[in-house]
Amino acid sequence: MLSIWLGFLGVLGGAMMGCTAVSTTAPPKTAHITILAASSLTDAFTEMGQAFAQAQGNDVDISFNFAGSSSLAVQLREGAVADVFASANETQMQTAVSSNRIQAESIQIFATNQLALIVPIGNPASITSLADLANPGVQLVLAAPGVPARDYSDLVLQTLDAETQAKIYANLVSEGQNVRQVVAQVALGEADAGIVYRSDAAASVADSVVILPFPEAQSVLAQYPIALVADAPQPALADQFVTFVLSAEGQTILAKWGFGPAATQ
Repeated sequence: MLSIWLGFLGVLGGAMMGCTAVSTTAPPKTAHITILAASSLTDAFTEMGQAFAQAQGNDVDISFNFAGSSSLAVQLREGAVADVFASANETQMQTAVSSNRIQAESIQIFATNQLALIVPIGNPASITSLADLANPGVQLVLAAPGVPARDYSDLVLQTLDAETQAKIYANLVSEGQNVRQVVAQVALGEADAGIVYRSDAAASVADSVVILPFPEAQSVLAQYPIALVADAPQPALADQFVTFVLSAEGQTILAKWGFGPAATQ
């Protein structure tokens, strides 16, 4: 709040003939929406929110809660107030549907992602392929079970034989509660390798890690659904946000941060 006090007709003795207070308080935002979004969407949705607010004439206030999709689904089940849920996989979206917090008919796939191996700069464990994660002494970090990135990682590892898979899981030294934690551990040199979304590896840690894309035979397509929360405080505005995400401008922002278009586009 900015307040300006104007004194009129001041005299040398410090006497004041009159004083008037003028308030120039900025008008409040017309609406507030809360978006629950997978941590891998942090950079893209932060920019998305800014662009959406600008398109709305800056008359909307947007709050984001970025976390692992499984954690967000739990928050919804426990009654968290929100308008939109953007998950990194369909499993956690269906979990939210099962708790009667999502308008099932509003679910749409809005983006895709690819997984990749990342290693620290210098690649101390000399990893060049997925099978190298089974080498003795390799320190591997993955997302925790239930987190979409872990579900996708397990699918990638299933392209290998059972013996190699067992050796790889034996090298697992840490599990992140979201994919950003996995990226951070590898970037800090706390692990020899991790499996993450390519969009995360291409963001703020580009100078700290080396990205090793998977060959086509080991590639898994991650699909991201978005939906309206059933009891959203601002349903109309929430619907406009989802429409914006699916628009050409929204898709351009997602592409900038390493996401692919929905498979149906």
